[in-house]
Order: sequence, then C-alpha cells, then structure tokens
Amino acid sequence: MISPPRRAPKAGIHPDKGKSWLRRAWPLVRAHRALLITSLVLSFIGLIVQVQIPDLVRVGIDKALIDRTEDLTRYVWLIAALAVAQGVINFLARLYLLRTAYELEYDLRNIVFGHLMRMSYGFYDRVQSGELMSRATSDIRAVQMYLAFGPSILVQCTIAVIAFALMLSINAPLAVVAMAAMPVIGFLGVRMRKAIFPISWLIQARLAGVATVVDENIQGVRIVKAFAAEQRQINGLTEAADGVRWAYTTDARIRSRWMPVMDNLSRVGLALVLLVGGLMVIDGNATVGTIVAFNSYVLMLMPPFRMLGMIIMMGQRAAASAQRIYDILDTPTDIQEHDSTEAPHPRGDLRFAGVRFAYPDGTLALDGLDLRISPGETVALVGATGAGKSTIGRLAARFYDVSDGRVLLDGQDVRDYRLATLRDRVGIVPDEPFLFSVSLHENIAFGRPGASRDEVEAAARAAGADGFIRELPEGYDAVVGERGYTLSGGQRQRVAIARALLVNPPVLILDDATSAVDVRVEHDIHESLRALMEGRTTIVVAHRLATIGLADRVILIEDGRVAADGTHVELLASSEKYRKVLASQAVVA
Repeated sequence: MISPPRRAPKAGIHPDKGKSWLRRAWPLVRAHRALLITSLVLSFIGLIVQVQIPDLVRVGIDKALIDRTEDLTRYVWLIAALAVAQGVINFLARLYLLRTAYELEYDLRNIVFGHLMRMSYGFYDRVQSGELMSRATSDIRAVQMYLAFGPSILVQCTIAVIAFALMLSINAPLAVVAMAAMPVIGFLGVRMRKAIFPISWLIQARLAGVATVVDENIQGVRIVKAFAAEQRQINGLTEAADGVRWAYTTDARIRSRWMPVMDNLSRVGLALVLLVGGLMVIDGNATVGTIVAFNSYVLMLMPPFRMLGMIIMMGQRAAASAQRIYDILDTPTDIQEHDSTEAPHPRGDLRFAGVRFAYPDGTLALDGLDLRISPGETVALVGATGAGKSTIGRLAARFYDVSDGRVLLDGQDVRDYRLATLRDRVGIVPDEPFLFSVSLHENIAFGRPGASRDEVEAAARAAGADGFIRELPEGYDAVVGERGYTLSGGQRQRVAIARALLVNPPVLILDDATSAVDVRVEHDIHESLRALMEGRTTIVVAHRLATIGLADRVILIEDGRVAADGTHVELLASSEKYRKVLASQAVVA
C-alpha cells in the first residue's frame, strides 16, 4: 500500500502570547480561507433561498386562496424549486465546511506532533504522556470544531437578520413584536458564557487526568498484574472518572439553567405574533398569509437561538483547549540547534571536560567529570547505581545539555552539531529497548529506512538476533506486539543492538544493552561485537565481568566523577573501590 505524500501544515500558530487564542489561531484559519469562505457564501445563499419560501406561502395564501386572483399551482412549483435549490446549495456548503474542518485538524495535529518531536528528554521527564495524548486529541478536536463550525453557525444565525428584514418589509409593527425577545437572549448568552468557561477548562484538565491513568496502566499492565493490583488501579481510575463526572454534571447543571430559557424565549415571540397578529387581522391591518409567514419566520429563528447557545459553549470549550495546546507550543525545547561547520570525516574522538549535569528534578548526576576516549577505543563504565554511567551516554548523544563544562566530539562541542548529524555519529542502545508495532525488518531499519534486506540481516547476525528471527513463522516480516512484548527481554535487546549497528555510527554506546541476555548468547554477541568494535569508539555501561572483558579500559564512576581508570586487571590490583563495586553487583566471570 502506497501512502500519500505528507503535506506540511499550511500555517502555524502565531507566537505572540499576548494575543487572544483566536488571533493566535488566525494564520491557520486564513491559510484555508478559500474553502471556508466558499462554504460560508454557499450557506448564506442557502439562507436567502430559505427565507423566500414563507414569503411565497404568504402571497400564495392571500392571492390564490383568499383573493383567488392567481393560480395556486404556480406557487406550489416555485416553492418546490426553491426547496430543491436549497438542498443542493446546503449539500455543497456542508461538503466544503467538512473539508475545511479536516484540513484544520490535519494542520493542528501536525503542528502539535511536530513540536512534541522536537522537545528534549527533559520535557518528557516533566510531562505525563496521558496529558500529552489528551491535548493532541480531544483538545485539538475542540479547537477544530470551533474554528470550522463557529463561523458557519454565525452565518446560520444571520437568518434572524434576513428574516427580520423581510418581516419589516411586510409588516413593521408585527416584526418588532416577533423580535422582542432578542435582547434578552443576548444578555443571557453573555451570562452563560461567563459561567461556563471555568468548568470547560476543568473538564479538559480532568479528561487529561483520566487519559494519563489509562495510558500508564495499559503500558504497565504486566506490573499491575504481577502485583495483583488490578482492583487498586480500577479504584484509581474510578476516582479520576468521578472528577470528570462531577465536572460534566456541573457543566450540565449550568446549561440546564440557561438553555431552556434561551430556547423558549423564541416561542414567546411565536405567541406574541399569534396574539398581536390575530388582533391586527381582525382590525384589517394584516392578512392571514402574513400571520402564516410570520409564524414560519419565528420558527426559523428558533434554531439560531439554540445555535447561539451552542456556539457560546463551543467557544468556551475551545478557548480552554486552545490554552492547553498553546502551553505545549509555547514551551521551548531545551536543546537548540545552531548552524556550524561539522567535521566531514568523523573519527570518534570523545571528550568530557569539566562536565557537570543535573536532571530537571534537581538530581545531580555528574559533577566535574573529566574523561577522554580516543578514536577506536572501547571503554567500560563501571559504578554503583546512580553514579552517572548512563548519563554520560545521554550527554554524548545530546539528549540533554550539560549544566557546565563541555562534551566534545572530534574536538567540536556537541552543541555545535546539527542533531541529526550528531545522532548519526553517536549511536546508543538503551538498557530498556523500545520496539514499534511493525515488522522486525522495519524495527532494525528504523535508523536507515532504505536499508536492504541483506544489510538488515547482516546487522541482526552481528547482534545475535538472526537465529531467533528466522525461527519465527514470518521471519523478518513478523510484526512484534506493542512495545515488542511478544519477544523476550533478551530478544528485544538484540534487535535494538542490530538497529544501532545498521546505522554504523563511529561512536557506539551500549547502556547495559545485554543485561537481559543469558551468558551463552551474550558470549556470542560479544564475539560478533569484537569485530565490529575495531576502529569504532565504544562505551559499554557494564555490570558483568564478561561485558567488562570487551573493553580496552575500565572507568570507575563515583559521585559523578572518574574515581579510577585502567584495565580490569590493573584496577583489581590497585582499586579497593573497584573491587567493592564488582562485589556489590555480584559480577561473575
């Protein structure tokens, strides 16, 4: 199946935070103005046609039925023709309106998702994934509905103006009577808008809370079941759902207090028309046809009054949702790219000079780290949990920026590289590999989508994954389950290693990447890696003696600094700290 080419959003959100949410969204609406204006013009024409029908009924009754001066059939055919024309016009108007809505939704989703993809690791450390999912789905839909359907509803509401103009031309005093309730409806609409806005914000926030609970429990379902915590988690969701229910109930209570009044005020106009109009007919100041036409016009005014309340509620919900979306879009990424001249021939010379780094929550990971790894050298990082070993790899790939000091690759600060270039040159295999719900071939080729099957298989053989992949019924075309949970932990790690090897980076970081593999398989992987490590700078976060054996040097990390440096044999002989770390981690040969 061939996917259609991706179209970039036609416009973005205005960056000025001082503007109202609608003015910030205006560039997006303006980019689709052709479709929107076409829809609105057609809707308006349809309204013009619609309001002609009661006037034809009025004339037909007065002239064909009462005065008997004209043929009734003529009016029947005219009304039927107008009805058909209105149907065709409304169909086209609806078609263009829906196209506008889907185009706006497409652009909004791409804008938000594109921004999320540019955000750094630190952002995801702070923000819950369920919260992001809610803002990227239900909040976008609320904004899209208002931007697309709001103008259309306003145009529909103009039928009141058109109908009022026609009523004035027919009978001005009766027209004023029919529209007597309009000022009261406007006043009530403003009051309702002020009452609904806070609860609209609360609804969206609590929906995001429910999404977070669901997302975390689906992703962590194996842990939940392992600890028989299903009922406790259900209770947690019930509590979050109760908060949503209360917010929706409060919203319904507000609407139930205002909407019936706004709906029925238009019926007050109908009663007044029948009363005053009837008296005018008795006095000879109006005709029966006029009363029938005015009844139709008043009935036409009822939907706009209802839509007026609807657009107020949509506007409040959209304003709350837009602010939640803007909170994301207004958050700058911690990792900024700069234009620079990058070394054309990477050697893999990696250096940490006086590096100090603390995570967003304030946890100090590295404190004055000085470390030099020469091109082609393999270094094992050893240390207690929390010593800062994994952080070294994350800073080399610039998942985070240092708080102080510099990380240099081939003599150039990693902050001066384009991110795409840097991450082509620094490959990292995390200790908890993530696999996508696609085929194994696509998972391995994730960093090089155009890689051939032979190249993918070669990388899998080097990572010790080729054997178990070929045993699967569909081989490399087998689709793994969500997050790769249809595979064992060791199998997922081997696929992740293959994915990194296929990119062939000059610097390879294995962050305890074989922790879930048994000793025999690990030995086979190491034998393959030895050949691949030739000429490649490799950092291995190690806990097993077999993994440490891959390294030319062993670096002991303690309290975010280098505590010892040498070969495994040298450190065993000279460093008490090193021996204690090996003993505490129960590393066996």
